[in-house]
Amino acid sequence: MKNTKTYSAKPTEVERNWLLLDVSENSLGRVATVAANYLIGKHKPMYSPNIDCGDFVVIVNADELKITGGKLLSKKYYSHSNYPGALKTTSLKTRMDSGDSTGVVMDAVKGMLPKNKLNRQTIKKLKVYTGS
Repeated sequence: MKNTKTYSAKPTEVERNWLLLDVSENSLGRVATVAANYLIGKHKPMYSPNIDCGDFVVIVNADELKITGGKLLSKKYYSHSNYPGALKTTSLKTRMDSGDSTGVVMDAVKGMLPKNKLNRQTIKKLKVYTGS
């Protein structure tokens, strides 16, 4: 019987690369899934869910993002201060018009990352810019 061992990635062996994504005329969900997979490191053969082995991702032209369907008016963002009656609702259209397109992309990518202890250090590797 052959005695083979399973490879486990170590944080010191991780080699990080930079990926530039130009998102002009791309939909929000497609961009977020590609960015999340590169941030997590699922494209690498050494992927391990307990080690942060992802790459850095730079997203440019976030203000030219394409929103499909009726999401521009129907998608809502909620924030609450934990005081009674303090729920604030903002639509996607008002966030995009106010110049917060980077926040929209950041929220979409953050929602696609796993909810674990690596979440905060993984989202720090994402840089989003409105211009080219």
